[in-house]
Amino acid sequence: MTVLMAAFVCAACGLVYELELVALGDYLLGDAVTQTSVVLSVMVFAMGLGSLLAKRFTHRPATAFALVECALALTGGLSVLTLYSCWAWLGRYQTAMVGLTCLIGILIGAEIPLLMTLIQRIRREDAGRAAADLFAADYVGALIGGLAFPFLILPTLGPGDGALLTGAVNAVAGAAVVLWLFREEPVPRIRRLLWAGCLLVLAVLAAAAAGSDTVERAARHTLYGDQVRYATRSRHQEIVLTGPAEGPLRLYLDGRLAVCGTDEYRASEGLVHPAMAAGPDARVLLLGGGDGLALREVLRHRGVRTVRLVDADPVLPRLARTDPALATLGDHSLDDPRVRTTVADPMAWLRGADPGAPGGDGPYDVVLADLPAPADGGPVKFHSQEFYGLATRLLSPGGRIAVRAGSDPDGLWQIDSGLRTAGLQTAPYAVPGSPTAGCRPGPPDTAQNYLLAAAGRPPLTLAPDAPPPRALTPDTLRTSTARLTSTRPARPPAALTLLGPR
Repeated sequence: MTVLMAAFVCAACGLVYELELVALGDYLLGDAVTQTSVVLSVMVFAMGLGSLLAKRFTHRPATAFALVECALALTGGLSVLTLYSCWAWLGRYQTAMVGLTCLIGILIGAEIPLLMTLIQRIRREDAGRAAADLFAADYVGALIGGLAFPFLILPTLGPGDGALLTGAVNAVAGAAVVLWLFREEPVPRIRRLLWAGCLLVLAVLAAAAAGSDTVERAARHTLYGDQVRYATRSRHQEIVLTGPAEGPLRLYLDGRLAVCGTDEYRASEGLVHPAMAAGPDARVLLLGGGDGLALREVLRHRGVRTVRLVDADPVLPRLARTDPALATLGDHSLDDPRVRTTVADPMAWLRGADPGAPGGDGPYDVVLADLPAPADGGPVKFHSQEFYGLATRLLSPGGRIAVRAGSDPDGLWQIDSGLRTAGLQTAPYAVPGSPTAGCRPGPPDTAQNYLLAAAGRPPLTLAPDAPPPRALTPDTLRTSTARLTSTRPARPPAALTLLGPR
């Protein structure tokens, strides 16, 4: 029973290591599908390799199992801090991730043959029955580890400390099997060395846990400079706000520069003002935009009566309210009584919204998707045909949708295809200059593309009931839409869908 319990615990720890690597890759690099595919495929391959290598050590399975568990506890426990350090200081994250995943997979794969040998030493029974018991314990442990990670470990500890605690549990489980149940196998000198090794692994993990905050601060200093105002890793993303008193405010989301205080108005004005000017604007739905900057531009229009802001991450709107510099940049828009903030995934909220219910959501005169384009790291689902179809249900007669299309021409027309497939007509336009130029200079001819969509072709103009935007004029709107329209491909790319391009 003790061996099966060890298999249960080790399987739970092994799956947590996999999920920690997937989550960290998603945080740092985005593209969760790629990170998940790389980690799982390399891990499964390495587990097979580890099972083959373990055959060489089945003559002393207890001692070999103790060494494997100590190595796995140390490698898996330190994996997140190691990869974060490689990303921050060396810029070799992918290489380090593949190498570390392979090593962890080899060690996990070596567990099953060794545990099988130990079980058959205790219970002389048919190999098939022993394998059934062992794999049952292994799979149930994987289930518990897989459920504990998103609902307990990640919210309470985060990836770094979660991996360290998992490593400590792994080391204790290995010690329990070898140093208690099979304590007669190693000779006394080897047994003392195993005890020392296990205690050393626990001490290293404890020291790493004590110093993890220091490592994280040093890495952030390297990445973001020494003027970090706020840094946290929420359930959805890493949020870092920096900015000296005399310099521009910078907001980083998952390491991506999302806001530069001196130039952010280009992005906010470009998304909001053409949509607000093309018809009624009393009721507005803002999807994303938890930083309050696009909301600031919405509230500058005198006809606005209510704004519903839907953002998945409660931490970002809270920061936009409480940080004095960011709140001032957003003109304290989130505190306006016309604004109702909802914490929800935008697509899930759209799916559950019922525009026909009494007192329900919608219809809306304007829907603004303040969500990054796929080329800029945005999730595909927020630019899919299904997403635009759900948003279209909430439009009032004459209502409009405005979306970011990034700076990639191919991405512009793919998003355009999605809006058109949802039954809308579109008008492309561009805002000259980069919204992050003041913090990270780029090519001088950089422009950000947008799409305005409605049931009929929407006019591109600016409204008289708001201060004139700095980034746009009627002439720049007309010029940019004529230029972009002339580049529309004869056969536009297929629209994105939740199951792929169509």
